[in-house]
Amino acid sequence: MTALFLFGLALLFLLIGVPVAFAFGGAAMIVAYLTPDIGISIFNLLPFRIYGIMQNFNLIAVPLFIFMGLVLERSQIAKDMLVNVGKLFGSVRGGLAVSTILVGSVLAASTGIVGASVVMMSIISLPVMLEHGYSKSLSAGTITTAGTLGQIIPPSIVLIILGDVMSVDVGSLFRAAVGPSLVLVGLYLAYILLISRLKPDVAPAIPTNGEQRSKIVKKAIFSIIPPALLIILVLGSIFMGVATPTESAAFGAVGAIVLTLLQRSFSFETLNYAMMETVKLTSMIFMILIGATAFSLVFNESGGGELVLNFFQDSVSSKWGFIAIAMIVIFLLGFIVDFLEITFIVIPIFLPIIHHFHIDPLWFALLVAINLQASFLTPPFGFALFYLKGAAGDMVSTKDIYKGVIPFILLQLLALLLVLMFPSIINIF
Repeated sequence: MTALFLFGLALLFLLIGVPVAFAFGGAAMIVAYLTPDIGISIFNLLPFRIYGIMQNFNLIAVPLFIFMGLVLERSQIAKDMLVNVGKLFGSVRGGLAVSTILVGSVLAASTGIVGASVVMMSIISLPVMLEHGYSKSLSAGTITTAGTLGQIIPPSIVLIILGDVMSVDVGSLFRAAVGPSLVLVGLYLAYILLISRLKPDVAPAIPTNGEQRSKIVKKAIFSIIPPALLIILVLGSIFMGVATPTESAAFGAVGAIVLTLLQRSFSFETLNYAMMETVKLTSMIFMILIGATAFSLVFNESGGGELVLNFFQDSVSSKWGFIAIAMIVIFLLGFIVDFLEITFIVIPIFLPIIHHFHIDPLWFALLVAINLQASFLTPPFGFALFYLKGAAGDMVSTKDIYKGVIPFILLQLLALLLVLMFPSIINIF
């Protein structure tokens, strides 16, 4: 009962607007204080846990990849790519939506910052799509979905944190994520092309205004090459075993600055912005991690881990039953909490059961990552929805956004089902 009360109290704090780190940490302190068998003295262990987190070499990659993404997002590199690739596919029915997904994929691999990607594409792509007669719901759904690809396409912050929590090699996780990423992007593109074929009025073709096709192709290629080269070098060094994810992240951070220098878009204002935002985002992540650590201390001491393990041992007789329940729980939690809380709180609870049923942790981590991506899109608290509405203003309504993301959420669930049924998808690379 103590463990259930702890979990319920934390969710209550979240629902009334308490910041995540303080919601979990505060719930843990209240329950520890009210439970004599646990007591506040349990937090004597917390400094040792935090010290262990700070010594984790893999987690150093988090601020480095965030910095790399912010530098590219702030410079003109990402913007030029979005504009030029949009022109390249604009003459095809549904082409602007296709280019948004493709550019979103490249941005995901080079920036991985959901908020930055969604806001940037909202400012650049959304007015153009609406101006040329694109459906508001399709435009909103495409932009929010493309922006969330950074959660699954490596180098993803989600994958780094998942790898650390589940004790899975981050490089192997990056390699395994390539297959599911291609499946997701393929499903999105197929849906856009199909819906634009069945309903031509939702995504009409755009005239090129007489601009030569060769010039459009040339501009698109030269705008894609710089970030693509950086991605290949960063991920290639990880996949080939030349460097660890943290070392590659450091190379990527330096590489992003070099790219801005070569393209003459570097400024100390950009550098200052990237450094300050990196500190803010990293601090937020580690504050949540500390709050989650305090929560897990009290949860395990109250017998919560044994309670969950006994439930699955007694009530669920197969690994498939556990996987089904785990995926449903993670998906439903995504409606009300962020991926960080799910990763830091829920996944550690599932770890003993994963080992009990002899489930491949690498495969399970990819299932979780695909599922967590949906947490950015699911109403009412999907972060990508708020990012789009904040950037778009009155151009689209909340109803349009909700309506637009539903098909893409279903496609994400289909991708999850495909990886579930065909585990070999994670072994493409």
